[in-house]
Amino acid sequence: MCGITAYCGNGEALPFLMQGLAKLEYRGYDSAGIAINENGKINLYKKKGKLSNLENELSTKDINSNTGIGHTRWATHGIPNEINAHPHMVGNVTLVHNGIIENYNELKSYLIQKGVNFNSQTDTEVACAYINYVYENMKDFKDENERKLKSILKACMDFRGSYAFGIIFKDTPDVIYSTRKDSPLVIGLSDEGNFIASDISAILDYTKKYILLDFMEFAKIEKDNVTIYNKKLDIITKKINEATWSATECKKNGYEHFMLKEINEQPSAIKNVYSRFFENKDENYSKVDFSKYTNIHIVACGSAMHASLIGKYLFENYANIPTTVEIASEYRYKKLLLSSSTLVIIVSQSGETADSLAALRISKENKATVLGIVNAVGSTIAREANITIYTHAGPEIAVATTKGYTTQVATFACLVINAMKQKNIKYDFTLENEYNNIDKIIKSVIDKTNEYKDIAKSLSNRNDIFFIGRGNDYNMCMEGSLKLKEISYIHSEAYPAGELKHGTISLIEEGTPVIAIATDKQLYEKTVSNIKETKARGAFTIFITTEEFKDTYTKDFADITLFLPTTSLFNEAIIIVTALQLIAYETAKLRGCDIDKPKNLAKSVTVE
Repeated sequence: MCGITAYCGNGEALPFLMQGLAKLEYRGYDSAGIAINENGKINLYKKKGKLSNLENELSTKDINSNTGIGHTRWATHGIPNEINAHPHMVGNVTLVHNGIIENYNELKSYLIQKGVNFNSQTDTEVACAYINYVYENMKDFKDENERKLKSILKACMDFRGSYAFGIIFKDTPDVIYSTRKDSPLVIGLSDEGNFIASDISAILDYTKKYILLDFMEFAKIEKDNVTIYNKKLDIITKKINEATWSATECKKNGYEHFMLKEINEQPSAIKNVYSRFFENKDENYSKVDFSKYTNIHIVACGSAMHASLIGKYLFENYANIPTTVEIASEYRYKKLLLSSSTLVIIVSQSGETADSLAALRISKENKATVLGIVNAVGSTIAREANITIYTHAGPEIAVATTKGYTTQVATFACLVINAMKQKNIKYDFTLENEYNNIDKIIKSVIDKTNEYKDIAKSLSNRNDIFFIGRGNDYNMCMEGSLKLKEISYIHSEAYPAGELKHGTISLIEEGTPVIAIATDKQLYEKTVSNIKETKARGAFTIFITTEEFKDTYTKDFADITLFLPTTSLFNEAIIIVTALQLIAYETAKLRGCDIDKPKNLAKSVTVE
């Protein structure tokens, strides 16, 4: 979840390290630090809190260096403070780390017996000390490069967990070593120098050329050369990729927040998903042969799991395929009833989510076919899945996902249409006809700014909010509730509307906001009855529905009503959740919250 950067080249290291960390701060903002080579000496600069604290500290320094490593932290082991901040330095070794060393206590005890002292509470300092210990005890090498590589390899073989490392040795401060297991890492290449970063967005201002390291591959990064080694430490050749994202896409471009920018990018992002499918621009859809599968498991976390619930609804109701949605962090710890006739769909925006990656691997071990739905091109899930479909949503910088979710829902819609065609199931061509105008429809939803602001005013001073809905509406409620609590810090829960009488209604007090979603014709009246029950107990009621119900709507049960465009059932979740995103955004804005970087959260969860 942390972000790491490194630079070795002919230019100044400091500007890249700080600019790169700024692009990666969405991965963690508990502390930030750099280690930089100043005239042959490695100096550390670290600060608790956001990157701006470190920037202020460095603004008074005169730093000239061509080599350095940087880190922005999301705390896992040890409280956020300067001692626990990366980089860590022990003996000959200085490093930054993204991941978790699960057996760090065991290694720490061993090192303490060997006389090693520790200053921090982190697993990273243990990793640093262990690499240094191995290095100091590998003395029978004439070639110092080989000694360094073998010490890193030996240490990594003893580590359990996940990692991406950027490492500098004291006696070669102008060289950076790197390796990874599960945690993401890219190596950027340019004529002016070479880079490492947790995310490609960090290097786009400098280069679009990059290399992806695979598990237990190692890199030696020099100012004019990058050498890649395999597990046997043989030199290997790796494919040089070219990024499709631009540096401009990773900037706010006039918007107040990245989240607002990314909400406004949804019309074009959704249109792009549908055009790729309906115009046969993505051959990977055709690689999924639904006639082979008797059931589907969809595995995901967070918002991706909520998008998956929409996928389940569509698969079962339209393609007649039994489908389950599994929480990725629980999946590999349960009894898995998998076979060659099971399609496992792994949904992950980053393609690096640790729990989802573990689910992918155990699914393949059990002979299931794995389909990855991923945004990040070349990510680990994308590379390891049997088939990968990219959402092509572009970079998403705000921690709370928006276009990531809606493009996943659109991808599920395309997969279900494809399944129906393959199984000769008659289907309504509304979506196929609708996709040409879907960008305009979503834009009309986004343009209801004043209505979202009015709703936000009624929510911003509340401590508890409830979302209710039935069927697929309940699935939308869960994402709306999550978005609100993520960025506004208001306690919010989603409940099936029919379950109110089984305990939840006891929590309704005078003025408690209840947001009800009703788009299903069969369930509309039942949901209306449920919201009336909350109204009778003093709730402040907000009713969200579509324009097809305007003629039958009566105002007596809702304090605020929001009518949204009527669309095909495949697009309802996209329309409704886009509105819920904006309600959450306006509420958080009124409360003065840090919308793009909510407390205690990070964008990409690359640890368990």
